[in-house]
Order: sequence, then structure tokens, then C-alpha cells
Amino acid sequence: MTLLRIGDETVSDCPSRVGSQRETLGLLVGFFLLSTAAAAYEIAPASVLPVIQESLGLEASTASWLVSIMYAVAVVCSIPVGIVLDRFSVRRVVSFGTTALVIAGIWGWYAATAGAYFSLLVSRVLGGIAYVIFWNAGANVVGSAVAPKNRATAVGVFTASAPVGFALGQFGSPLIETVAGWAAILPIYPAIGVVGVAFFLFATRRHMPGVDTTTPDWSALRELFTSQGVWVVCILCFLAYSLYLFVNTWLPSYLVNRFGISLAASGLLTAIFPAIGAVGRSSSGVISDRVFNGRRRPVVVSSFGVATPAVVAFVFISQLGIVSGAVVVVGFAVQLVTGLLFSYVAELVPSTVRTTAVSLLTSVGLFGAFAAPIAAGIIIDRASYELAFLVAGGVAFIGVLLALRAPEPN
Repeated sequence: MTLLRIGDETVSDCPSRVGSQRETLGLLVGFFLLSTAAAAYEIAPASVLPVIQESLGLEASTASWLVSIMYAVAVVCSIPVGIVLDRFSVRRVVSFGTTALVIAGIWGWYAATAGAYFSLLVSRVLGGIAYVIFWNAGANVVGSAVAPKNRATAVGVFTASAPVGFALGQFGSPLIETVAGWAAILPIYPAIGVVGVAFFLFATRRHMPGVDTTTPDWSALRELFTSQGVWVVCILCFLAYSLYLFVNTWLPSYLVNRFGISLAASGLLTAIFPAIGAVGRSSSGVISDRVFNGRRRPVVVSSFGVATPAVVAFVFISQLGIVSGAVVVVGFAVQLVTGLLFSYVAELVPSTVRTTAVSLLTSVGLFGAFAAPIAAGIIIDRASYELAFLVAGGVAFIGVLLALRAPEPN
């Protein structure tokens, strides 16, 4: 039995609560597909933004809201969703999220074909609610369904679903746009979620392995929201997601403007960034558990330390081949830390508020994801892409300094 401590409270992780191998695999596959579908839907407009701008007559900063709005929704809804997931049936909430994602995709397609920007934006709000349900539920349930010694590894594998979805959205959207028009990208990816929810519901048809059904009291919630360690990890997540979404959103347009390549080529090159992140996120738990003997801080410090010079290097690169190398380095470093933080924060709190802790982390992290593309768009409109990358390098360096103060879980 593994004991965790927050303040004066000792928390027990009982191995009998974990699921069978088949249940755990079904949970992981189901949540992985749901999160992949939502992530692909989320990032899909980024790789075809120039086409969307021309089609709807939008400026860069206005068009970027089609990506950022989903993060704004997550910032507002993540904590309430986490509280709901800690108190009500996860199966019902996840089923609702799947329905919402499918409706959002169909609604968005209709609005896009009609040229109705505002309606399209509102449809993305509904998709944002679905995304935060899948992410918060998956990060907690998958981690809770395995023994504590394997939690970081299992959660790391689950979090790889986000870069896989981003890679699918970045690479697939220009191809879909060529064949069926850019509006078709909106309903296609949610279909993957239907397959995912089928796996999830089948795996949990008897019970939900690993989930603590004890209703948390207000003292546990109060201690969660006043924990310095939790807030340090949350701010690190904010910085990591700021870097992640800045690169994902603006790298395609940067490549087109800087090197004169096609949208399809820039989408393919940009897809390397989230794709290598799938390796980084899935290996984060293994590196922390095996290489650093369960310590979390060294992984976080190293990730931001490598990302800092790699992001700044974009300012000075003049050859397309070297850009590919920089994309690989930044993608691995930034997403190594994002893969670890969602198990990290759960280890700092009692089991009764883990989903709420993950939701708080999601909310703060995705605020960075929401703000970064918009802030970068303003910098690009008023100055240059080069200044935007220099600012991103500064963000990564702040991450190094803060990571040195991050606590180690007991």
C-alpha cells in the first residue's frame, strides 16, 4: 500500500481498487480515442487558417479565435467539470461529452458552409466542453485504474492522445480541405470519438475501476486550492501549454511566410511537432519512474531547459531542413513535461479530489493555451514572427526557474 501526504492528512492508494488488465486496456483505448478525436477537432482550423481567413474575410487574430475559443471554454468549465466528475457517474458525463462533440462537428460544418463566423465560433464552445470532459475524466480514471507505481506511466500514455490528435488535425486538415473544402474538417474528427466511447462503455459495463466514489468534504477542497505545491505545478502547466499552442497554431503560417512552401507541406512539417510529442508524453512517466526513481522535478527542469534555446533558434534558422530538427527538439521537450504534470498534481492531493486537482491543472494550463495564440497573433500583426519566437523563449526560461521550486510528491 502506498501512502501519500497532503498537509497533515495521509492518503491511501489501495491496490485492490485497480482494474483488471482487460478493463484497464479498454479504458485506456476508449479515452485515448475520445481525446484524440477532440484534439484533432480542436486544432483542425490551425493548419488551414489562411484559407479560412480568405473564405470568411478575417484578420489573423480574429481567425485564431476558432482555436483559442475551445481553450477559453476549458478555462471556465474545467473546474466545474472536475467537481461534477468527482460526484456523478463518469459513464454518463463521458457519454454526454461524446454527443456534444458530434453535434458540435455537424453544427460547425453547417455554419462554415453558410459563412456564419459567429455561429461557427459558438459551435466550437460546445466542442470545448466535450474536450475538457474527456481530458479530465481520462487523466484521473486511467491513472486510478493502475497501481500507484505505474500511475505516471499510464497517465503519460493517455496524454499522448493530445499530440496524436494534433498531428492528425495538422496533417489531415489540408488534405481534407483540398478534397472537400475546409468546412469538412469539422464533422470528420468527432466520428473517431464514437468509436472511443464504445470501447469505454464496454470496459466499464460492470464497474468503474479505480475511481474513489467518496464525496470530498470542503476541507479537502479548501486544502487543494490553497496548496502552494499544486499552484506551482499549475503555473508550470500554464507555461508548457503556452509554448505548445503557440507553436501548433502559428508554425504553419510562419513556414508559409518564411520559406514560401505550400499549406500542405507546412501542415506536414508542423505535424512533426505533436507527433514527436506522442513519444515525449508517453515516455515521461517511464523516464521519471525508472530513470529518476519516481522523482518529478528533474524531468520538468530538463524539459524547459532544453526547450528554451530550441524555441529561440527559430529566429536564426534559414534552412528548412534545420527547422525540422528544431521542431523535433521543441516538440519532445515541451510535451515531455505536459505528459508528466497530470500524474504529478494527482500525487499531491487526496484521492477524493484528484479529478478536481486535474481539472484545476487543466484550467490553468489551458488558459495558457487560450492566451498564447492570441497574444502571438497580436505580436505577429504588429511586429514579426521573430519577436514572437523570442518571447516564447522567455516563457520557456521562466519555466526553468519555476521548475527548480517545484515540490516532490511524498
